[in-house]
Amino acid sequence: MNFAPSLPQARTRWRQSLYPYLLLALASLLWAGNWIVGRAVRDAMPPLALTFWRWAVAALLLAPVALPRLAGKGAVLRRHWRLLFLLGLSGVALFQAFVYTGLRYTTSVNGVLMNSAAPLFIILVARLLDGTRVTARQLLGIALSFLGILLIMNRGDLANLQRFSFNPGDIIILLGMPAWGVYCVLVRRRPAELDGLALIFVIASIGAAILAPFYALESVFFATPRLGWGSAGGVLYIAGFASIAAYLCWNRGVELVGPNRAGFTIPLLPAFGTALAMITLGEAVHLYHLLGIATIFAGVWLAISARRMA
Repeated sequence: MNFAPSLPQARTRWRQSLYPYLLLALASLLWAGNWIVGRAVRDAMPPLALTFWRWAVAALLLAPVALPRLAGKGAVLRRHWRLLFLLGLSGVALFQAFVYTGLRYTTSVNGVLMNSAAPLFIILVARLLDGTRVTARQLLGIALSFLGILLIMNRGDLANLQRFSFNPGDIIILLGMPAWGVYCVLVRRRPAELDGLALIFVIASIGAAILAPFYALESVFFATPRLGWGSAGGVLYIAGFASIAAYLCWNRGVELVGPNRAGFTIPLLPAFGTALAMITLGEAVHLYHLLGIATIFAGVWLAISARRMA
């Protein structure tokens, strides 16, 4: 008797295994747009102002849908308030504030390179909190993806690395990476009673509440936002796509495959960012772009196709 799965069953299993990574890839694509928009409005929107309005607008957009879903779930929120507070603090307030602040003092090249270190912080936090292990093949995949990022950033000439320098903005962005690692590990523990939209509404509201006093201090003592059509459109994009849609995809992907495997897809962000820059900014396509993107995808495939971690 032949117990081998039929072709339709094999296709179904293949689609089910691919689905989480499509969600994670879509999140990276939407976040790549966030980097482009964030750079475009950074002169009009100080970092804490941009972070606050990003999540305040996201909460407002979600309120009509999320509030009915939260009806009668006060006990759930009270029981899990510490976890929800940590998610809002780490993934909404701290991480985004560090990134936008760092981009005020560093180049986009350095910023993307710092962001590419996120998988290492996710691995470290997952190891400390959950005891999750990582394989040599997965580390090799991360290294290969990082090589592809370097190819793009250095225009195909890795000798340019000797001119790469760190500055305070790079350190600020790196300081935000542990917060992202904590968020990625903890989001898998979200209460089952809260669906994706309700969860994002709750943590967006918590994050905006945490940020509000610091945004007020920034406005009084440092810089105030200059509102206009460009900055308003940028905030709406970031709130709707880079916050709500991207976090929905990312949270679900992390839930399905775990934080470590999800982290291995983060190098897709600079690949998508390069492609978007070519499309939206009219940048020329060079061989090093294609080689770098191909190397990034090869590294991601190597990491996520490894056997499940212990």
